[in-house]
Amino acid sequence: MELQLGMWQYLGMIKFSTLSDDHPDLAHSPLLRGALLTLQYAQTNGSIGLTQTKAFKRVFVHWAVQNFDWPGKSAEEMFRYNKVINEYEFPPLEIIHFLLISLRLGRHFKGEFRPTKRGIKLAQSPGHLFAELIPYFVLQMDHSSYARFENRPFGKWEVWMNVINVEADQGTTEAALFEIFYGEPQDWHTAGWREMAVFSACVLRPLEWAGLLVETREEGGSKQICHVFKTPLWRSAINLDTDNMLRPISVQ
Repeated sequence: MELQLGMWQYLGMIKFSTLSDDHPDLAHSPLLRGALLTLQYAQTNGSIGLTQTKAFKRVFVHWAVQNFDWPGKSAEEMFRYNKVINEYEFPPLEIIHFLLISLRLGRHFKGEFRPTKRGIKLAQSPGHLFAELIPYFVLQMDHSSYARFENRPFGKWEVWMNVINVEADQGTTEAALFEIFYGEPQDWHTAGWREMAVFSACVLRPLEWAGLLVETREEGGSKQICHVFKTPLWRSAINLDTDNMLRPISVQ
């Protein structure tokens, strides 16, 4: 089912649910997993060392690369070409560091990163940490700040997420979503590849890192096709105006 452009003006609030700490769908979120591991590491070891520029020292960066299990950034791949990795070379960790400081779950003190009392508490409560971390990351961060492109895509999260809620319910493609939002068929093989890249980096990738979407790529002739699906976490954690347009999930 496709949403007509005229419906966009009626799409409203995004509501995130607080899930129980043992909810199985939380395992779909790489960002939550990385934040939990960072806070737990700092608590176990007392702190995480910082460089003079207040980035995490390489010893922890290497540990994070090996333990985060980040999609598309396996330790084997990361270390294949770089034996020494800095925080800025592992963007997910750089973002997690920023989020923990911004949300006052951690602080810098005398050359070290230390979890705050609140950070220590939430490190033991994945459901509540998700509720603090993910809405802030998705809805309030400037995602163009860590992308390779300075431009931001035109639009707002209420529209993007309500439309994706319907269009990706049974699976769609990156190019199909771009065409729905912007009216022009573009992909990585057309002159509009830059606009596609900005949309992917600032809308689809944050949702994937949050654990709400999953993207798979396959070769289609001479082109690579990116398929987009909602994860179970999307269904568990988000309430949207377009939920009543979804097909019921059949139970086998």
